[in-house]
Order: sequence, then structure tokens, then C-alpha cells
Amino acid sequence: MALRINDTAPDFQADTTDGPISFHDWIGDGYAILFSHPKDFTPVCTTELGVMAGMAGEFAKRNTKILGISVDPVEDHHRWKSDIQSYSGNAVEYPMIGDPEMKVAKLYDMLPAEASGEPGNRTAADNATVRSVFIIGPDKKVKMSMTYPMTTGRNFDELLRTIDSIQMTANHKVATPANWKQGEDVIITPAVSDDEATEKFGSFDKVLPYLRKTKQPG
Repeated sequence: MALRINDTAPDFQADTTDGPISFHDWIGDGYAILFSHPKDFTPVCTTELGVMAGMAGEFAKRNTKILGISVDPVEDHHRWKSDIQSYSGNAVEYPMIGDPEMKVAKLYDMLPAEASGEPGNRTAADNATVRSVFIIGPDKKVKMSMTYPMTTGRNFDELLRTIDSIQMTANHKVATPANWKQGEDVIITPAVSDDEATEKFGSFDKVLPYLRKTKQPG
């Protein structure tokens, strides 16, 4: 069964480019992004890992760790890193899981249980569904998941925007509207009465009886 928001992210042990990890322990008390790739040495994924490497500092500011994965072995990841740096100018310093037995890919429902075969004999098309992103919180719950087609490079600015929203709304009784960006007005959740909203936020704009906006808290 596919993972849903607020499901506990399955724990696992795996080999990575930084050595063995136990996933929940590795996350610790912060957030994590698990982002997956169909195959090493593929064009779109090379651009993605380079962009993520260049943005690693922005994720670190948000107490968010980065973890890549493909079903190729760790030694292939190490060789791929030089191509990624050559293309993007960014060194990949976050760990990448080697998953040649496809255990993690199947655990996260990125590949069907019956998927099999040596990773070297599997094409990117065989692994097309391994193009997912999961944001996982300190409580080890899935906060967001998204799967992209192979031909569409992922928007990592959107991941930052989503993390900003998730972290802010976890601490305040607000939600973020469509296309929200840092510093823009937010929505007061329906569970907050008008009196409580005035007390908490000072002022707000009642756009509709059920839609109230206020300045971003914090």
C-alpha cells in the first residue's frame, strides 16, 4: 500500500556513500528529504543531484537532511559524483543510498514487489517509478510525497517552499495559500475563532466567511 501523509516513514538500514545508516536514527530530531533516481549516469538526474548539492546549505538552514537513493550500488554512486560535480560545479556531500536489492525502493512502494534483476541490467525505464520525493518530519511521519515523470526535472525551490510551509504551520494555527512564498500573508485555520484570531494575530482580513488572512507569524 502506498505511503500517505502522516504515515510513519518505514525505517531501514542501508549502505550509503557515507557508510551504513539506520534511517530513523540518521534523521534524528530534524527533517529529512529522501529523493530517488531511476539510475546513475542518467541526464536529468545528473542535473538534479547537482542542483541539490548547490542548495544543501539552504536545506541545512531549515534543519533538513538530504538523502539520495537509486537501485545502483554505492560504488557506482561514488563514480557518478565526479560527473555531477563536473556538470554543476557542486560537490555532492550528502549521502546516497545504494539499493541494488531494491529493498528500500519496494519498502517505499517506488517499485512493485515482483521487480527483480541485477541493477546493471535494469534500464532507467525499468525503474521509472523510482522518481519520488518524501519529506519526513522529526516525528518520522511523512509530511509530503511527490512522484515525477522521468523527463521532468524536479523543482527544488518548491521543496524549500514546502518545507518552509510545513515547519511554520506545525508551530502556528495557520495554513498557506496557493503559490505562497516566505513573507506573504497566510490563512488562519478554521479551528481558530475570530476572537482567538484577534488575540493571536492582532488583526486579520476576513476575505470570505471561511477564509481569513493575516500576516505571516514569526
